[in-house]
Amino acid sequence: MGAPSSRPRLALNDPLPGKWLNMSLLAVAALLAMSLWFSASAVVPQLTIEWHLDAAGQSWLSMAVQLGFVLGALTSALTNLSDRLPVPTLFAVSAMVAALANALILATPGFPVVVGLRLLTGFALAGVYPPGMKLVASWSREDRGLLIGLLVGALTLGSASPHLLGAFASGGTDWKSVVAWTSVLAVLAAVVARLFVKPGPYLVPARRFHWRHAAEGLTVRSTRLANFGYLGHMWELYAMWTWAPLMLLASYDAAGWSDSAARVAGFAVIGIGGIGSLAAGKLADRFGRTVVTGVSLFLSGACCLGIGLLFSSPLALTAACLLWGFVVVADSAQFSTAVSELADPRYVGTALTVQTCMGFLLTMGTIRLIPTLQGIAGWRWAFVILVIGPVFGLASMLRLRRLPEAVKMASGAR
Repeated sequence: MGAPSSRPRLALNDPLPGKWLNMSLLAVAALLAMSLWFSASAVVPQLTIEWHLDAAGQSWLSMAVQLGFVLGALTSALTNLSDRLPVPTLFAVSAMVAALANALILATPGFPVVVGLRLLTGFALAGVYPPGMKLVASWSREDRGLLIGLLVGALTLGSASPHLLGAFASGGTDWKSVVAWTSVLAVLAAVVARLFVKPGPYLVPARRFHWRHAAEGLTVRSTRLANFGYLGHMWELYAMWTWAPLMLLASYDAAGWSDSAARVAGFAVIGIGGIGSLAAGKLADRFGRTVVTGVSLFLSGACCLGIGLLFSSPLALTAACLLWGFVVVADSAQFSTAVSELADPRYVGTALTVQTCMGFLLTMGTIRLIPTLQGIAGWRWAFVILVIGPVFGLASMLRLRRLPEAVKMASGAR
């Protein structure tokens, strides 16, 4: 990987040969690799029966991945791993390790080992998502919001894919084939990334992680508000992704509807967020990050409040969940982009690492909380508590919009 000075200097409006081919291949690789994220969570009903899981056990199938991702992101940042290895190679190796950890679930002797393997899967996936962001940055300047939205859209669709696989796995009863196929998809992701994805001309060395600057994301007002918006978003996102498909399963089952149809609906509810991410990226570059994130947070907050009231009507519930799935992740990429625009350019890497770790640690709380609330009050009220996140995030983005520093975002569109 050559030094930045060895690459040709290009004006912002110069066409970049191979840009969209590489971005498309990166999106495909990310989609395939991220199928591992919910490979176990998507088959919770089957695993609950086979392993006699309680609410805590069900939650740990997702929480372990979140915790592993945080540990992996910190390890990668502290060791500057993305500069020690070519970024496509790091992506490929990480996808392979995650695929192996996931496949070993099929041969584990018990649930505690499964939790450890889910932790390792999340740890390895930290070598997929952040390096993917770095590859996007190497191909983009003024359209970075759109391209990061493309990547997040691919990650979203990949995260949804185990639910689709489950719909065709012996009528939703064969959890082992879901786990096996997601590992196969991740291996394909490694092949695509290693052989076909190339970094762009704007690739620069990663900023080293600096502990003494780690708190600046919360002490500097503009980045603090952008991070608060992100935390409000993350309070809701992974709890929705983890449990909304299972609420659909319960609703369809209560109405006597097909289990496979419920799993297809669960896939669609998460997967539609890919379209939302791409649309939000395009709109945010034009109209501003605070506008797009504010609208997304408002709509997703409304869904938190009302979604459970539709539980007895699977068709209406599915339609509302599709809206929720579209808006709940649409703003995700824009919080990271905003922090990259507002933070001290010397420590953007540190700022983004801290943001990611805070967000994914927070998700563990709400992932654990939802099944407890569901056990107490049923699906009708289980998601209401998530509205705290969108309200907090929306208030933060409105305050950010009024700051003079907000002109640094989206080429002045705020």
